Amino acid sequence: MKIYQANDYNDMSRKAANIISAQIIMKPDCVLGLATGSTPVGIYKQLIEWCNTGDLDFAQVKTVNLDEYKGLSRDNEQSYFFFMNQNLFRHVNIDKANTNIPDGTETDAQKEAARYENTIKNLGGIDLQLLGLGHNGHIGFNEPSDIFPKDTHVVDLQESTIDANKRFFSSIEEVPRQAYTMGIGTIIRARKILLAVSGKDKADILHDAITGPVTPAIPASILQLHPDVTVIADEAALSRF
Repeated sequence: MKIYQANDYNDMSRKAANIISAQIIMKPDCVLGLATGSTPVGIYKQLIEWCNTGDLDFAQVKTVNLDEYKGLSRDNEQSYFFFMNQNLFRHVNIDKANTNIPDGTETDAQKEAARYENTIKNLGGIDLQLLGLGHNGHIGFNEPSDIFPKDTHVVDLQESTIDANKRFFSSIEEVPRQAYTMGIGTIIRARKILLAVSGKDKADILHDAITGPVTPAIPASILQLHPDVTVIADEAALSRF
């Protein structure tokens, strides 16, 4: 595991974007695993800037997203499909047919989970997976549990996750209680993993995830066992080290 300290959120975003950019340049038809939430917004802004100046080409890139709220349609402004289009896809020269996000409107959870897992396998797996870190140690929407979920599945969101996401909705009652997410097994099968973390509020969980025991009670701790993980975190997030 390689750990790099950034000065602040903007510096973290640039450093993380550099790693993703290098992946695209070295393998133009790579498969990128993408994340949503507040952490990757700055990363995507930097990638857009480089694409618009001609320094980065998304024409052959394929993407798979970590997760999607169950029950939200793709035109819902809080869906991750909408988020990805607003924050990345519509600003770069990516073929929308090469972008993949779970279908939150599919009511048959087993069917959608199997379809999405097969989509990833048919692409040949993920070359680089971008991750954020939840306050309770979740990656994707894999919440603390007694086991590490193997494949894509539906998860019941914990109250801490619902509370963290309520800022994106008009009220906490509107926050979905379930989500489709890649499983821990799906994530760690990625050839490379990039974990981006920012803020003092993530300092304790980042420290525990990286230095503590590997346990499904802290899902991100599984990253200790992956052979190629890069952590880029700002000074505040690394304050426990």
